[in-house]
Amino acid sequence: MQKVLLVIDMQNDFIDGALGTKEAAAIVPNVIEKIKNFDGYVLYTRDTHTENYMETQEGSLLPVPHCIEGSHGWELHPEIDKLRLAGEDPDSDFYNTFDKPSFGSTILGQALCMMDEAEAIESIEIIGLCTDVCVISNAMIVKAFLPETPVTVDSSCCAGVTPESHQTALDAMAACQIRII
Repeated sequence: MQKVLLVIDMQNDFIDGALGTKEAAAIVPNVIEKIKNFDGYVLYTRDTHTENYMETQEGSLLPVPHCIEGSHGWELHPEIDKLRLAGEDPDSDFYNTFDKPSFGSTILGQALCMMDEAEAIESIEIIGLCTDVCVISNAMIVKAFLPETPVTVDSSCCAGVTPESHQTALDAMAACQIRII
């Protein structure tokens, strides 16, 4: 049985860039320690947009260009990216990084199912940004793809757009049988 840690969108634009917050910057040390000490498989997501972001539905509703592929803001926090690169396994059949053009990644859900078929997943822990957008979206996808696998969100390694929306998202996930620590 294997354990999986999902590190959601720990990108520069969400930490101290276009959509950064002091709460997001504050969780970076916690996230780094969690990754370093996690005994299992670590997967990462990156919010990924193109130059035409402002022409998309998301761009019309959130008119702040961010995480444009290849930009500094799109990159993971440098220390987290070092951990990601160090954890890549060239012999693995599975990718450790998922670029996603929307809040949640169905490809990540499919990959987790394939991993579970190869070796049962004992548990999945989710950390990252933003609790109330991409963390909750991916947590719900994980629950849909692997409904019997225990899912935990570490609130000390997450931050929302606001502290209030962070708490609202944690409460919503708890209502959906996701353990909040």
